[in-house]
Amino acid sequence: MVGQSPIDISTRHLGSVTIVDVNGDITLRSTPELRKLLLEVLREKNTARVLVNLSRVRYIDSAGIASLVEALRVSRDTNRGFGLFGLTKATLQVLELTRLTKVFDIYASEDDAVRGTSSPPG
Repeated sequence: MVGQSPIDISTRHLGSVTIVDVNGDITLRSTPELRKLLLEVLREKNTARVLVNLSRVRYIDSAGIASLVEALRVSRDTNRGFGLFGLTKATLQVLELTRLTKVFDIYASEDDAVRGTSSPPG
């Protein structure tokens, strides 16, 4: 597996929304690739919102969380929307433990994320 990325990241566009699909664990090893792509996408002129699909992420470590927080900061600096959807139980737990569920826009589904709507918890 030398040279093989431990994570698969792809993007797709729905109008002015860019969806970043992440498949694999977000760890110190894979974070640079994710960080680079998120920052590039956030700086694209035709992107109004960036949504990160975490439905195929089983694990995220502190380096991964730091990259998502940095992307959120850049999105605010560039007046772009930024949200997460499809969180697995494990990724949601990490965000809850770090108290970041109140910082990020988190959506239950891709449709909710694209529309920018979420249902209240409970």
